[in-house]
Order: sequence, then C-alpha cells, then structure tokens
Amino acid sequence: MLNENVPTLHIDHLQKKFGKFQALKNITFDIYPGEVFGFIGPNGAGKSTTIRTILGILRASGGQATIFGKDVFKKSVEIHKHIAYVPGDVYLWPNLTGGEIIDLFLKLGHSRHTLKTNQLIKLFQLDTTKKARTYSKGNRQKVALIAALSTDADFYIFDEPTSGLDPLNEEVFQNEVLKLKAAGKSVLLSSHILSEVEKMCDRIGIIRNGEVVETGTLDEMRHLTRTVVKVKTAHPTPELATLPGVHNVVMENNQTITLSVDSEYLENTMSYLSQKQIISIQATPPTLEDLFMRYYDSTNGGTRHEK
Repeated sequence: MLNENVPTLHIDHLQKKFGKFQALKNITFDIYPGEVFGFIGPNGAGKSTTIRTILGILRASGGQATIFGKDVFKKSVEIHKHIAYVPGDVYLWPNLTGGEIIDLFLKLGHSRHTLKTNQLIKLFQLDTTKKARTYSKGNRQKVALIAALSTDADFYIFDEPTSGLDPLNEEVFQNEVLKLKAAGKSVLLSSHILSEVEKMCDRIGIIRNGEVVETGTLDEMRHLTRTVVKVKTAHPTPELATLPGVHNVVMENNQTITLSVDSEYLENTMSYLSQKQIISIQATPPTLEDLFMRYYDSTNGGTRHEK
C-alpha cells in the first residue's frame, strides 16, 4: 500500500476550533513510509487534539489532513483498517483479563493472536491472567501496546504510549518501534520524553499553542539535546566558553559555573573540566518546559533561537 515517495500522513494548515477557542491554528507536516516522526510540545499545546482530528474523531475546522491519500474524516472507517493507535490513557473492561482484552482488541481490528503476540506478552512481562481492574496504569498501557504491535498495520499512532511504564518496558517499546521503521512502516510518536524521541525519531515537529513552530531532523535540531551542567572546580576555567558545543556560560557568586552543552560535545567538555579538578557537578537534561522557555518567545508567539 505504501509508496516511499508519497506521504502516509499529509497535514496542511490544519485548524480546529471549540466554540471561540482555537485549539489548532496551523498544523502542517508530512510523515513518510519507514519514518518515525516525533510530535513534541508542552501539555495543552494541541498534540492530542491533532491526533484525534487525524483519527477522524474530531472534525477539522479548516485545512486538510489525509492518510494514505484519503480524507481522514470522510474515509475514517477505511483508513482505520490499516492503522494502529495507542492513547496515553488506556481504559479497559474491568472484569476481563488482560489476555481477553488483547484478543478482543485484535478481533476488533480484524487481526488475530499470533506467535508475535505471545512474544510481546513475554517481552513486556504482562500477567494476562489478571483482571483489568487489578492493573496499574503501566499494565493497562502494556495491554494496548501489545495489541497494537501485534497488528500488521501500515501506520502506527502512539500518543504518550510509555506513560506509566518502567525503563525496561520503555526500552522494549523503543526496540519494537525501530523494528516497525525497518519494516517500512510509518510511525507518529507523541511524547514528552526527549531521550525517547532522540533514540527513535527521524524527524521532529514541535507544537506550541496550536501551531507547529519548527520541524526538522535530529541533526538539524541538535540544540534540543543540550544538557545543563552546574559545576564548581578548584582551578579557573577561562577557556570554557570557547569550547565547541558549549553555550550560555554563567559564573555564579560562589564560583559555581552554569553552562549548556550539546550532547556530542559532552565528553570533551567533561574531560576539560576534569583537568580543572571538579569539586562538585550536576548535569540536567533539558525538560520540554525549559526548551520552550529557552527557544520560543512566549510574549509574541515568535521564535527566539539561542546562538
């Protein structure tokens, strides 16, 4: 079904209003076969509204969205036969077991329980004999992920899919997504976990206040992976600000220095600091809120890139 030169998902100036409130102002991006597209932004930015609109659950107020070249609202039933979707909050039938719900999801999607399903149950370490009412949020996510990853869809849509999962299960999910990519599938991943996005996504779209404000590959958006380092050394560090990949060097009153470092230059920077005899150090990966405060001017809606 998929042609690598034709976008699986095409969104062109998509808009959505709820009464007078405009939730989506201008959403434009494409996703191609064999591509994992990361959709990131702070809570309330419009990620889930965009996803519900392209699923045909909500009707757009303006613009266009197509999946497999078909209108997402008019042809939603036909489109849904070839997509798999996992929301960030999964609600299950409380009196059914996890295994029964997985099989029900597969049946509803015109799929069946296969060896792949059994392998996923083992990988995610899900006890399928327990009833859903006993499941934690993480286990409810596992049920939906196992069902979705068991299907042979062309387009997979994940909206905060690892919410509630422990790091080991996050890694299982990441490995499965990379397998989908290798198989030529298209994946839309909405996530607030930057490390997750960095490991899996070929391109990223950043949404803010209902608008996609920046899209690009990870290399093009390398500024997103800067780590904030707070360090105190026994000896002066006059060359620090001139090191490659180092930004925003600020000296505090107690001789502590704060700086931002691009991920590929972190090892080089740490080596330099070690030579100056580190007394204390704290490294913090950037949160999405930090990134938006740092890169986007909230007062005028324009972009403000750091140099």
